Amino acid sequence: MMALMVHLKTVGHLRGKGDRIAKVTFRGLPFYSRVAENCEEEANFNETFRWPIASRLDGNEMLEIQVYNYSKVFSNRLVGTFCMVLQKVAEEGHLELTDTLIDDNNTSIKTSVTIEIRYQSMDGAVGVWSDGEFLDVPDDRDGMFAFETDSLLSGQSHGPGTSPGRSLQGSIPTFRKAGKGVFSAMKLGKIKSYKDDHKKGDEPAVLDMEDLDRKAMRLAGALDPDTISLASVTAVTTNVSNKRSKPDIKMEPSSGRPVDYQINITVIEARQLIGLNMDPVVCVEIGDDKKYTSMKESTNCPYYNEYFVFDFHVPPDVMFDKIIKLSVIHSKNLLRSGTLVGTFKMDVGTVYSQPEHQFYHKWASLSDPDDITAGCKGYIKCDIAVVGKGDNIKTPHKANETDEDDIEGNLLLPEGIPAERQWARFYVKIYRAEGLPKMNTSIMANVKKAFIGENRDLVDPYVQVQFAGQKGKTSVQKSSYEPIWNEMVIFTELFPPLCKRLKVQIRDSDKVNDVAIGTHFIDLRKISNDGDKGFLPTMGPAWVNMYGSTRQYTLLDEHQDLNEGLGEGVSFRARLLVSIAVEILDTTSPEIISSTEVQVETVSNISESATGKIEEFFLFGSFLEATMIDRKIGDKTITFEITIGNYGNQIDGVSKPSSAKKKKKDGENEEEESELIQNSSEDEADEDGDLVSVSSTPLMKPVITDRNYFHLPYFEKKPCVYIKSWWQDQRRRLYNSNMMDKIADKLEEGLNDVQEVIKTEKAFPERRLRGVLEELNIGCSRFVMLANKDVNQAGRTKLDRERLKSCMREMDSVGQQAKQIRTQVKKNTIKDKLKLVQNFLQRLRFLADEPQHSIPDVFVWMMSNNKRIAYARIPSKDILYSIVDEETGRDCGKVKAVFFKLPGKKGFGPAGWTVQAKLELYLWLGLNKQRKDFLSGLPNGFEEIKADKMGPGLQSVPPVSLIYNMKQVFQLRAHMYQARSLFAADSSGLSDPFARVFFSSHSQVTEVLSETLCPTWDQLLVFDDVELFGEASELRDDPPIIVVEIYDQDTVGKAEFIGRTFAKPTIKMCDEHYGPPRFPPQLEYYQIYRGNCIAGELLAAFELLQIGQGGRADLPPLEGPTDSERGPILPVPLGIRPVLSRYRIEVLFWGLRDLKRINLAQVDRPRVDIECAGRGVQSALIQNYKKNPNFSTLVKWFEVDLPENELLHPPLNIRVVDCRAFGRYILVGSHAVSSLRRFIYSAPDKTSNNWATAAKLMNGYMVLTNGGSQPRSSPSLSSRTFSRPAGDILVNMDTEASIRKMDTVVKLDAMSDAVVKVDMTEEESDKKKKKKKKKGGVEEEDETDESVLDWWSKYFASIETMKETLRAQDAAQAEAEEREDFEIAAEAADIKPDDLLLKGSKMREKSKEKKSSKDKKKGQAADGAEKRPVKAKVDELMVYNKELESEYGNFEDWLHTFNLYRGKAGDDDEHALDDDRIVGRFKGSLCMYKLPLSEEITKEAGFDPNMGMFQSIPHNDPINVLVRIFVVRATDLHPADINGKADPYVVIKLGKSEVKDKENYISKQLNPVFGKSFDIEATFPMESMLTVSVYDWDLVGTDDLIGETKIDLENRFYSKYRATCGISSNYSLHGYNVWRDPMKPSQILAKLCKEGKIDGPQYGPGGKVKVASRIFMGPTEIDDENGLKKQTEEHLALTVLNHWEEIPRLGCKLVPEHVETRPLLNPDKPGIEQGRIEMWVDMFPMDMPAPGPAIDISPRKPKRYELRVIIWNTDEVILEDDDYFTGEKSSDIFVRGWLKGQQEDKQDTDVHYHSLTGEGNFNWRFVYPFDYLMAEEKIVISKKESMFSWDETEYKIPPRLTMQVWDADHFSADDFLGAIELDLNRFPRGAKTAKQCSLDMIRNELPTISIFKQKRVKGWWPFVARDENDDMELTGKVEAELHLVTAEEAEKSPVGLGRNEPDPLEKPNRPDTSLMWFLGPLKSIRYFIWHNYRWLILKALGLILLLLMLGLFLYSFPGYLVKKMLGA
Repeated sequence: MMALMVHLKTVGHLRGKGDRIAKVTFRGLPFYSRVAENCEEEANFNETFRWPIASRLDGNEMLEIQVYNYSKVFSNRLVGTFCMVLQKVAEEGHLELTDTLIDDNNTSIKTSVTIEIRYQSMDGAVGVWSDGEFLDVPDDRDGMFAFETDSLLSGQSHGPGTSPGRSLQGSIPTFRKAGKGVFSAMKLGKIKSYKDDHKKGDEPAVLDMEDLDRKAMRLAGALDPDTISLASVTAVTTNVSNKRSKPDIKMEPSSGRPVDYQINITVIEARQLIGLNMDPVVCVEIGDDKKYTSMKESTNCPYYNEYFVFDFHVPPDVMFDKIIKLSVIHSKNLLRSGTLVGTFKMDVGTVYSQPEHQFYHKWASLSDPDDITAGCKGYIKCDIAVVGKGDNIKTPHKANETDEDDIEGNLLLPEGIPAERQWARFYVKIYRAEGLPKMNTSIMANVKKAFIGENRDLVDPYVQVQFAGQKGKTSVQKSSYEPIWNEMVIFTELFPPLCKRLKVQIRDSDKVNDVAIGTHFIDLRKISNDGDKGFLPTMGPAWVNMYGSTRQYTLLDEHQDLNEGLGEGVSFRARLLVSIAVEILDTTSPEIISSTEVQVETVSNISESATGKIEEFFLFGSFLEATMIDRKIGDKTITFEITIGNYGNQIDGVSKPSSAKKKKKDGENEEEESELIQNSSEDEADEDGDLVSVSSTPLMKPVITDRNYFHLPYFEKKPCVYIKSWWQDQRRRLYNSNMMDKIADKLEEGLNDVQEVIKTEKAFPERRLRGVLEELNIGCSRFVMLANKDVNQAGRTKLDRERLKSCMREMDSVGQQAKQIRTQVKKNTIKDKLKLVQNFLQRLRFLADEPQHSIPDVFVWMMSNNKRIAYARIPSKDILYSIVDEETGRDCGKVKAVFFKLPGKKGFGPAGWTVQAKLELYLWLGLNKQRKDFLSGLPNGFEEIKADKMGPGLQSVPPVSLIYNMKQVFQLRAHMYQARSLFAADSSGLSDPFARVFFSSHSQVTEVLSETLCPTWDQLLVFDDVELFGEASELRDDPPIIVVEIYDQDTVGKAEFIGRTFAKPTIKMCDEHYGPPRFPPQLEYYQIYRGNCIAGELLAAFELLQIGQGGRADLPPLEGPTDSERGPILPVPLGIRPVLSRYRIEVLFWGLRDLKRINLAQVDRPRVDIECAGRGVQSALIQNYKKNPNFSTLVKWFEVDLPENELLHPPLNIRVVDCRAFGRYILVGSHAVSSLRRFIYSAPDKTSNNWATAAKLMNGYMVLTNGGSQPRSSPSLSSRTFSRPAGDILVNMDTEASIRKMDTVVKLDAMSDAVVKVDMTEEESDKKKKKKKKKGGVEEEDETDESVLDWWSKYFASIETMKETLRAQDAAQAEAEEREDFEIAAEAADIKPDDLLLKGSKMREKSKEKKSSKDKKKGQAADGAEKRPVKAKVDELMVYNKELESEYGNFEDWLHTFNLYRGKAGDDDEHALDDDRIVGRFKGSLCMYKLPLSEEITKEAGFDPNMGMFQSIPHNDPINVLVRIFVVRATDLHPADINGKADPYVVIKLGKSEVKDKENYISKQLNPVFGKSFDIEATFPMESMLTVSVYDWDLVGTDDLIGETKIDLENRFYSKYRATCGISSNYSLHGYNVWRDPMKPSQILAKLCKEGKIDGPQYGPGGKVKVASRIFMGPTEIDDENGLKKQTEEHLALTVLNHWEEIPRLGCKLVPEHVETRPLLNPDKPGIEQGRIEMWVDMFPMDMPAPGPAIDISPRKPKRYELRVIIWNTDEVILEDDDYFTGEKSSDIFVRGWLKGQQEDKQDTDVHYHSLTGEGNFNWRFVYPFDYLMAEEKIVISKKESMFSWDETEYKIPPRLTMQVWDADHFSADDFLGAIELDLNRFPRGAKTAKQCSLDMIRNELPTISIFKQKRVKGWWPFVARDENDDMELTGKVEAELHLVTAEEAEKSPVGLGRNEPDPLEKPNRPDTSLMWFLGPLKSIRYFIWHNYRWLILKALGLILLLLMLGLFLYSFPGYLVKKMLGA
């Protein structure tokens, strides 16, 4: 046994006087010394610490000693640290020394420490942690341990949250066999940090299992053994053993099979699109499917609201890699494709990983792929949801959208991605590949060779990279198995990209079609880190391994899918050297290429050593056992082959490059490597000449085990294989990954344990969880310590360095958080904390997955006839060896049970569930130079047999086989008690199950029990003389696993597989005593798996007993068969089978429903048989099922013996048979009630007073006694509290206990946690509302008039309320989290628990104040922004955003519905098709109780003995009912027509009556508002299932079903929640809120009191009413139609009904007036919602007075309005045209405006020609009539979609007035200058003058006005357009007047268009120039030329005069001169 001992003697030269303590740490495991008290100079510790170690001491490991000044109160202060490297110790084994310490700054201090270190090693062997090792701590410690554990058990726990007087029973901590490192979870020292001091009792105790045997007796005394044994989900997972790995029970690969997906996309609108006057269309593209919206003309902010659905049936990986692409295209039509404005891309996986798998109302920002320098090109607002099978999407409730207008805050991006994404280049460099398989047949090649003499490689590879919907390819390297590309593929994409994976694929280029050779996906999240210390995606250069189908070339490869990356590859295909880098682009730099096309460039070659030094690896495998070989292959000889990469692959591994290709590149090295990769199994000895790989076992013929399976007779001779291979040495990557995996495994296992403890309701799950967290914390800190080592190693890439840093940071933070959470684990928080810890698990698993591969995975193939039959794939990291134990792979040097499966698609479905073979396999992979340890993990007791041909000199050769000379003989006893919830394998819906137990090469079966899904075999199977090889002690620690397979026996053919489970036996060696605590073993539940699905559970126990010298006589005796009928079958012996007691089970038989035909015959006379544990009862026979499907006798009972332990109760079977003529019985269907717990009756506690019992029944409110804190009394109380709006509480308590009979009215403040009721009288609430208004500072102009209100006002008000409630819930959740953080902080600051409460409440109040003030502010702002007139005082109803049933427990308060199944269960995933198997429903109930029952119950007054426990149940005679169905609206319907719309109408079926509302279909609408009510008369029970369907109307052909919903009316009708007619919140006789029920509230109340046998309502004076000792208050007056007040008691009665849940004993929440939202489903697309329908149902019995007419909910008719817009003037409009003659700027201005859309109602003013200043005068009137829905703020338009449409479609669009200013051109198209869009509900107030009008009016959030309130507005508004840089610029101003009139007013005072009559406007006064210049040329010349060029003209004239004069002068000068000269 290896160990390191440290003897800490003294610490000297200390300063000052005080208490000292030392901490000694080695390999992350600290020990604390005792406290040396009051020492001055020197502290004498004199203690020895011992670390047993499992791996050899490494020369560079460290020992650390820290000396502290110890303080009881404050944290310990560090004096100094001493660290030493243990190199000398490792060499010499002993060392004594004295050395100085160093302080925090690494400077030496005087203080010194004296220690002695010893290291004892056992050379050559790897130590194993021996049992109880840790308890051999030095003596002074053992006592402490006893003390600590005793404190654990004494029950005097000092921790908070646990009651001090807890009994000893059940408080033993759960001990388990713990692996290494767990130990320190138990701090053995006295010294604990002060923080832990008050929680002694909560320390986890984690001991070794064996210790438990030694110590449990001492601790437990005579405790119930049940408290100790910890049943595990599968026993396999618990035992962490040292020589065996646990197998994975789920067999089937799930990734490659296709599933249904539906993607729903709603394109709502687009905004800020770049471009002038565009006609945008949105294209939605997923993969190759494209769909387009309609085109909106001439707008930059089109509104679409169009819904698209895409359906897919593909595997998940393919689905999540598809790209969703939204693009906006400008002016696309039939003839031209249009120009792209911008696109947005995201992969489906990103959407699916969002909460609820959806983005709702988010803005996608568009970018232009051809120009990355441009910014954002606009935004599209959309909803995207991805629905997989079984996902139900919770749609946030649709109502008015106001807060989503904030675009920046609602971008369509996942959490944590910045709003501004930058462009980046993704460089994927492809260097070379090796080891490619042949991809062509060799026939052609041989022909070529014969003719031309050339020898070619048979593959032409190239690499294709796919990313974000783009593909890039490298060049093709002709004929090369080792192609070298050295190219890089460059993608340009926004960063961070919204695509998770990059796909790299090697393909073979072929003339016909290219095929994939192998595919690798690179997950960007794994090669980057987005934290603040994160790094950009980077990878490599690293080799990635590709796996796929087997390597033989066949023309049609059946496993081609595997090469495409679907499913798990079954063979190595190739490895490829790649690297990835990302560079963020600076888009401003001028030389950037602006397109995003994929580019391919060459890169320089990469040096050999860049990916690491090539090392020689050695893989060794030994086959210890091969059993369960499928019988199809059992008759031929079998061999097993192990391959790693291409090494070891004898059939198809080697494709040697043709020698012609081999030019030497860089010297010897490469040549050698490529040779090596090839020489796998060609028997060439390598350079040492010492080793030839042996990669397959000798051929051997299997021997029969039983009917289904064979085994190979290995017995004591175990064949071995070994392979040498050469890989780059990148072990560090795998080591780190292994460490994390191991921590994760341990965590997962701990969590399974905790869940199991919770599930089986054992004591103290919180302790186990604390232990788990402690282990996690230690594991993480150990990781950080170990991972630090590999800092500089050759071949480390940037990713290695960055990943290491980020892993260490993550692990550190996980460790810290675990430590923190550990302190908060209390009994009541365990569930939440468990969730948090499960997140850790996912985080760890994510981190552990190494993106850069190194060594390829190992494949083990079973071969027969040289064909590959079945395989197992083992990740190489799992078997990799390291000298540091934590880094070793989990299966390295361990025996692993390996199950073989069929390759590829063959492995799907039933074929994949049968095991092809089960191997016990030992594997070891490591560097060749470390190989001396490779046998150390095998079970001991063997000798090696070497190969013959080896010379005697070679000792190091691995053995070819092992001979075991040690063997132990055992007897296995399998106690097979029962199974439950099995898979239905027969067409009857039942199975005939038997179990087959396999152990080693033995198998036995139980008997077959026919026709049951819950067999109780109660059978003991004894396996005699089982031989196991190896040492006895090792076998005791980890025996081989037992496989149990359950089959269904068929009369013909072979038995059908139902499922399988694994178990580990409890072992007793011959020298051990057979007795508690381990024996006799406990029955445990094992989950049975069928593929990946759970197919039931098995209750069994297994024990393995060693047969010693004395033979079987020494074993505990077996009782013989007891039951003569069962023959020689042995029953499960008494100590193991459960203890039984007598129960009575009462059955309420109500009726049968919806029975389907059996063998085409109707069911006529059915009967129900109930059976439980062999006893049962039959119902009365239904004489005529058609006439009355109810039973005549209601209650029957039977008695049965059941186990005391409720968890072991057998299931109860319900079967329905049809009695045919001649005494034949035919099974109709059956149902198994797997858990009877919910039907167990416990007598009410008579001692407690009424209030308490009421609380118990109601999960109620004990809070009234202690106002502030949480109810402590019982856990079930706090589990559900009803949420209520706060207000004054008026509850009356009048219990028998109170002495003075007084009516006390308890008032509770709204802050306390009590249940607070709103119950204001009308006057009060009025006052409040008025007050509120004044406070808010915004006065409503007018109270809404009652007559305006209708049912829809109520509905919309309620939806608002619902949204507010949802928001409030979110806020509450946030607050709860805040509070928790505060508690954590408090604990850290060491506050006593009682202070905590005070502080907590103060804090809470503070935070509440903060919050509420915020909310108030928000509220005021909102009120200001939109004064909603509706909110005045509208009575509301409840809007449930789900089905009513889910709110009220399916209305199964006393009547339960059991589905009857028949037929074989579907094997589709998770039994999704179970609905098809339902053949009917049985209605009834069960009640079970222990006998004898107390007499008080039976003595109660009015107890009817015939009814047993089902007292006061209505009779089940047929009853006539009027059913009134109200259908409000449907949302998000699945489109049914080609145009992506549907024409829905409603169909209602109830029994035989069917109502089709076909003529009222709603054209082209996916969110239709139906607003209809339907009355149907029905007779329960015959007609009780109501189906509401929505169909799509088609002009030709049949109408298609969109979806339907089914409602069981009967359960509603009879429910005590009174779901017949919802109770409204207020009682009124007229108006929109009229009382609907024919019974008045007072009558209902009287009836309820009478039925519940409580004192009827006593109405008292002053508005009080007393019911069963409670007093309620309420108003007593009511207005009738004429407005007169009269007295009434109805309000009082209604108050009681609304608070009925407070009535003791029988109170429950009555169903309020409501609207429920039900999902619509379509049987053809099971599990996927097709839309939702909002509706409610009222039911009125016909024997009561008839109800009034149905309330009118028909859709609101839109109101007609007319908007009159007068365009008075424009100003500062930009000038566009240049004048022909003068070049002067001018514009010919006109204004265009529209309301509904460019096509429908655009109107233009006349043109103001030649405006030179941008001023225009118009005096022009536009008139827009429109229909408007006030409540929804939408304009309604009806128009035909196209000329071919059959009828008009109704659209709802927001009321937006668009005004544009244009420049008119005669010959070319008019030029668009600018526009403004005013939302008529909120637009900025116009400026008073043109000067004040500016861009700020639009930009800033100025107060807005609504034309619907103001009616008339006049002012100036700016026109804007966007310039090249996408900035808004002002292009003009318009003075306009808006006047809104209703249609009636418009008729009274009509106006004309333009300037026409009536009420004409005067002509504008325009300057002359505006007349066309050719009308008055002179005028215009004068105006134009003179006006502009007068100075120029004057100057020119002056100049001309001058020139003229000069000319004249020159002309006349000579003549004059001559005259002068001649004197003439």
